[in-house]
Amino acid sequence: MSRPAHGPEITTGGVRFRAWAPRAERLAVRVDGADHPLSPAPEGWWTGEVRGAGHGTRYQLVLPGGRALPDPASRAQPDGVHAASEVFDPARHRWRSAFAGLPLEALVFYELHVGTFTAAGTLDAAAEALPGLAELGVTCVELMPVQPFAGARNWGYDGVQSWAVHAAYGGPAALQRFVDRAHALGLAVCLDVVYNHLGPEGNYLPQLAPYLTDRHRTPWGDGLDLDGPDAGPVRAYFLGAALQWVRDFRVDALRLDATHAIRDDGPRHLVAALCDEVSALARREGRRIHVIAENDDNDRRVLDPPPAGWGCSAVWADDLHHALHALVTGERERYLADFGAPEQVARALAEGFVFQGERSAYRGGPHGTPVAGLAPSRFVACAQNHDQIGNRPHGERLAALLPWPALEPIAALVLLGSALPLLFMGEEYGETRPFQYFTSHGDAALARAVSEGRRAEHIARGQGEPPDPQDERTFLRSTLSHRSDGRHGALREHHRRLLEVRRRHRDAIAARWPEVARDGAAFTLRRPGLTVRANLSDRAGAGLGPWGWSVTEG
Repeated sequence: MSRPAHGPEITTGGVRFRAWAPRAERLAVRVDGADHPLSPAPEGWWTGEVRGAGHGTRYQLVLPGGRALPDPASRAQPDGVHAASEVFDPARHRWRSAFAGLPLEALVFYELHVGTFTAAGTLDAAAEALPGLAELGVTCVELMPVQPFAGARNWGYDGVQSWAVHAAYGGPAALQRFVDRAHALGLAVCLDVVYNHLGPEGNYLPQLAPYLTDRHRTPWGDGLDLDGPDAGPVRAYFLGAALQWVRDFRVDALRLDATHAIRDDGPRHLVAALCDEVSALARREGRRIHVIAENDDNDRRVLDPPPAGWGCSAVWADDLHHALHALVTGERERYLADFGAPEQVARALAEGFVFQGERSAYRGGPHGTPVAGLAPSRFVACAQNHDQIGNRPHGERLAALLPWPALEPIAALVLLGSALPLLFMGEEYGETRPFQYFTSHGDAALARAVSEGRRAEHIARGQGEPPDPQDERTFLRSTLSHRSDGRHGALREHHRRLLEVRRRHRDAIAARWPEVARDGAAFTLRRPGLTVRANLSDRAGAGLGPWGWSVTEG
């Protein structure tokens, strides 16, 4: 990368600090109570070296008048998003495991939220549970965002320092330890990153530079300026952050949040540029690194190669979730209004997208693009994920919504269906605790607005009063129980056996779509050497009893 690097760089005798701050008349870096003036450089950059500084040095950027800010490109924020930054040297970690990644078709995702996956809520505690996930048969642990956010509790999509790791999770060194432990077990690690907006509290970027523009509006306000005359450093900020995760932390995949909300009308979309740079790094290092996009548009451009497409490895395909959920629960609110017919489940299993240009009643027009020529391994599908559970008013999981026997055929369709499967933490044993929306904003006005806004939204939909996101009890009741007794242990064993079958037939499942037959709400999926039957009904069908399933090999 020829573009200037954001943030600190450790040198032989100290630390060189860099910041893009064209809105500042002067800029200094404060280290150990002393302010060191930075020198202006072209295009609004400021730079300077502080001798004697190094790993662990606390520092702040200082504006004229003495106002001190954290560095938006810091690698560590040990005391939170408003406090001093800390220099972090990623080269200090001595990697124990040489791991080159996994092929796309081998990926079975397990999505987890660090703060609620264990009672301790840290990366080190999560690492202790990795052997159990490897034994279960998942192959890629997907971490919800770990970038710093205000307070201790948050889903992570309110991050404001895109280069750092949340201190309550253990900071950047803990992420390196987590990845190293996963690699030693043969597990890949996918990191969820957010490049469509920044959180509302602790975002100091606009005080330094024009990162935002009113030319692009998003659900979160002004959009990022990725395509204007001053967009170079803005793009460098996010591209550099993405590359450091795969380079310095050896993450094997990036999941890009809400790419449909990344507004970029420039000649090369940010996501396409990110894919280019990640691919180049993977070639240089001889690794398999995947870029996976969440995209609400059912747009194959996300997957198609350049120059027409972005070149992502895979895309989250929500249609299977929507079709399954609407069928088995009977719910039809909002986007689920387009779903509910059994033939939509069949199409999602046979093609990936249900909507490939057909009219969506919810969206009021055509939705999606044809998927001809795309392999099943280009899609990631699930029956549950953080959004689909947590955006419900009370965060109920399927285990709390459906008869217990229904969980087995659903698992059979997702794990042995078509796309790369994703399990949300606790799904494998039928966690009945909810996963609710929680925050811990320190800004009182913001906290009140978030609580009142969520309450008003769900009451207006006739869904009742949701729990207060700011109430710590909302967070605590979302922590996993890790139950293994009785039916919970049996359901986990069911998932383990299904994943064992998937492992034996991995290449066939990933390479070709199955033939899908339907008898009411009972489905039969056929591939050479593998037939899967699953009845998503309390009535008999396809030779199966209520909520029955079967797997035949050979």
